[in-house]
Amino acid sequence: MRIVSADVVVTSPGRNFVTLKLTTDEGVTGLGDATLNGRELAVVSYLRDHVVPLLIGTDPQRIEHTWQSLYRGAYWRRGPVTMAAIAAVDVALWDIKAKTAGLPLYQLLGGASRDRVRTYGHANGADIPELLDSVRARLAEGYTAIRVQTGVPGLQRVYGVHQGTAIAAEDGGVRLDQRALPVEEDWDTAAYLRHVPTVLEAVRSEFGPELPLLHDAHHRLSPQEAARLAATVEPYDLFWLEDVTPAENQAALRLVRQHSTTPLAIGEVFNTVFDYQTLIDEHLIDYVRSAVTHFGGVSPLRKLFDYAAQHQIRSAIHGPEDISPVGMAAAVHLDLAIHNFGIQEFSGHTALTDRVFRHAYTFTDGHLHPGEQPGLGVELDEELAAAHPYAPAYLPVNRLLDGSVHDW
Repeated sequence: MRIVSADVVVTSPGRNFVTLKLTTDEGVTGLGDATLNGRELAVVSYLRDHVVPLLIGTDPQRIEHTWQSLYRGAYWRRGPVTMAAIAAVDVALWDIKAKTAGLPLYQLLGGASRDRVRTYGHANGADIPELLDSVRARLAEGYTAIRVQTGVPGLQRVYGVHQGTAIAAEDGGVRLDQRALPVEEDWDTAAYLRHVPTVLEAVRSEFGPELPLLHDAHHRLSPQEAARLAATVEPYDLFWLEDVTPAENQAALRLVRQHSTTPLAIGEVFNTVFDYQTLIDEHLIDYVRSAVTHFGGVSPLRKLFDYAAQHQIRSAIHGPEDISPVGMAAAVHLDLAIHNFGIQEFSGHTALTDRVFRHAYTFTDGHLHPGEQPGLGVELDEELAAAHPYAPAYLPVNRLLDGSVHDW
């Protein structure tokens, strides 16, 4: 078997997605997600101009060999563009291998370790009453664990609260408001630190102690501020506190650990295992958050989870709206197979996106299952994808009240 064609498809059914489609001389196709939110076309060029020529004529069954060739052969290793491109190839090759075997992907990863995959959903509001309504809506949808985010008094636009960033979609759903320039949000750390305890107190008072709650600080805090927040929220028994400080400085998490037993989740912006070494070896985190799409694919993420398991650290694959159903399917297959699964983020997609990417995975009672179709279980409607071309879009940027750029 040989790869005879490799096509890069860019579509925007609500937001931009980049998909790699590999086809073999036996007519077997494989799909991989290469979406890098806000920098999509950089990955498109990397794939079309540099990776696709290397794939034509190669054996799609040699997944590990191909991964190492793309990672080591470029000399310039790591980084989100490189790793998203490699991830697309890796996932597409696993899709082909599983289809050739006539099995769903999770069976090739060792079979199911569980019956279904628990998820958490997102609840947000401009203020606490609106947040409480959002929590009720997520519970009604079946979620059994919920991430809570709310506006901060005195700030106009805050991460996790979609004020003025969504518009009606053609299918009656909601899509991202795509803009030529980034939305600007504002930030005041002191106001945030004062506000978060009142938010968690209100949610706990309304919904009780049993509901697993998660909160995302989104890299906004210094190590000292992060330690303060982690200690402050201990009475509210969080499932986890996410991205409490920029973790490129891995040693910073030592300070947080010294001051709190609040579980910590980190890693959605990480690209390789090297980003995690100190965090895992010193037991500084409880959940690893990388996505299949941004970590180089199923192959390296499975290795990361095996490494984390030796330190009793669990998985929590990143699953925002900008991970396409192809990337989400790969995540759910991996979730079902690994032993040290923790939880899966699941934001869902617009109805239009689900028509462009028809998928076998299902969401029931707050849980996902990848389905039993051979391969990933995702089919790309290329005609419908072409009807929704790429539209320039950026992630927001974040500024302090003095106008200086802060971490988003």
